[in-house]
Amino acid sequence: MKRMQEQVKQQHIPVNMYSTNGRLMVTAPMPGLEPENITIEVTGDGRLVLQGALRGMLKEHDGKQRFLDEWHIGAYAREVALPVSVNAVCANASYGNGVLALAFPLSEHTAPARLTLERVAPTHGQHKGNAGHPPICVHVQTA
Repeated sequence: MKRMQEQVKQQHIPVNMYSTNGRLMVTAPMPGLEPENITIEVTGDGRLVLQGALRGMLKEHDGKQRFLDEWHIGAYAREVALPVSVNAVCANASYGNGVLALAFPLSEHTAPARLTLERVAPTHGQHKGNAGHPPICVHVQTA
């Protein structure tokens, strides 16, 4: 039952997506999360999957009269088809002020990857794939 309640509170993440300087840029607001609770995945079929989970659910405040209830505490999730092929292995990701920013080098074929953020400050995280430089990262497949 509790799992069902958490699923109901899962929030849709709005995204902005655009291409510039040989990269696909994606930004998405995900307020209230710690960097280590965010996962980013690009699948082999060219889909971007964003997920964020809170460490603990906040207690509901019963007895309050709500007049407007548009923002909820809970998990975030979004899956969207990418408009172009990207090299996710070489992606850069940063999270600060509640916004996730992704930079994927454009590629002839999608190179899938699952990215996690490294905490660099209390509410800031990053993942360096190519450190913002032109795509020089090479994906080596292992058997």
